[in-house]
Amino acid sequence: MTAMLHSLWDIAFAPFADFAFMRRALVATLALSLSAAPLGVFLTLRRMSLLGDALSHAILPGVAIGFMLCGLSLTAMALGGVVAGMLVAALAGWISRATALKEDASLAAIYLVSLALGVTLISRNGTQLDLLHILFGSALGVDGPGLQMVATVASISVLALAAAYRGLVLESFDPVFLSAAGKRGWLWQQGFLMLVVINLVAGFQTLGTLMAVGLMMIPAVSARLWHDTLPAQLVNASLQAMLAGVGGLLLSYHFDTPSGPTIIGCAGALYAASLLLSPGGWLQRHWVREHRVA
Repeated sequence: MTAMLHSLWDIAFAPFADFAFMRRALVATLALSLSAAPLGVFLTLRRMSLLGDALSHAILPGVAIGFMLCGLSLTAMALGGVVAGMLVAALAGWISRATALKEDASLAAIYLVSLALGVTLISRNGTQLDLLHILFGSALGVDGPGLQMVATVASISVLALAAAYRGLVLESFDPVFLSAAGKRGWLWQQGFLMLVVINLVAGFQTLGTLMAVGLMMIPAVSARLWHDTLPAQLVNASLQAMLAGVGGLLLSYHFDTPSGPTIIGCAGALYAASLLLSPGGWLQRHWVREHRVA
C-alpha cells in the first residue's frame, strides 16, 4: 500500500511539488480552463462554434508583427494579437453587411489569409523554433509575466461573464426581443467577441495559436452531451478543461511530448468518452433503441 501511494505521488503530484515551471504551467492552464471553456459554451449555444477557430488563426498576423518589432516580447505579441483579432471580427461583420456573403463565409476566407500571412511573416523574420513556439505554444515554458497575463485575462473574463450573463443569454436565445426592448444587441456581441479574442491571445503562449481554441471548444461541445441546462454546461466545460489540462501536463512531463497538443489530446479523449457514456451519447441511445425494439 505504501509503495502504491509512493508511486501515485511520483506520477501525479511530485512534478508539481518539485518544479516551479510545472506549477506555473498548472496555474496558467487552470486559469484558462476557468475563463475560456465557458466562452466555448456560449459559442456553441450561438451556433458560432467555428468562430473561435477562425479568430485563433486571425490573431496570428498581429502576433507576428509584434514578434517582428520586439522579438519574443509577450506584451508586444499579445497586443498585436488582440488588435488583429478584433480587426478581423470587425472586417468580417462589415463584409457581411456590405455584400451578399454571410459572416461565417467571410470569416473563413479572412482567417485562412491571416494564417498564411502570419506564418509567412514569422518564417521570414524568425527561426523554425520561433514558428513552432508561436503555433503550438509551450505550457511548460510559461514565465512570470506570462502567468500574470493569463491570470489577469481569466479574472477579467470571469467577472465580465458574471456581469453580462443575463444579457448574453438573452442575446443568444432571443436577439429580436433584445432589440425590441431597446437594447443594442451588437454591443453584447462585440463585447463577447472581445472576451473570446483576449482569451485566445492569453492562451497562445501556453497552447499556441493553433491549439488555444481547443481548450475553449472541445470541453464545451462535450459538456452539451451531459447536460441540458446552461449553468451545468458551464461548470462541466470548465471541469473537463481543467482535467484535460492537468492530465496533459503530466503526460507531457513524463513522456516528453509537446504540452499544448497533449492537453488538447486529453480534451479529445474526454470528448470521446462523453460520446460513449453521456446521457446523450451512443451507448445510452443504443440501449434505448434496443429496449424499444424488444
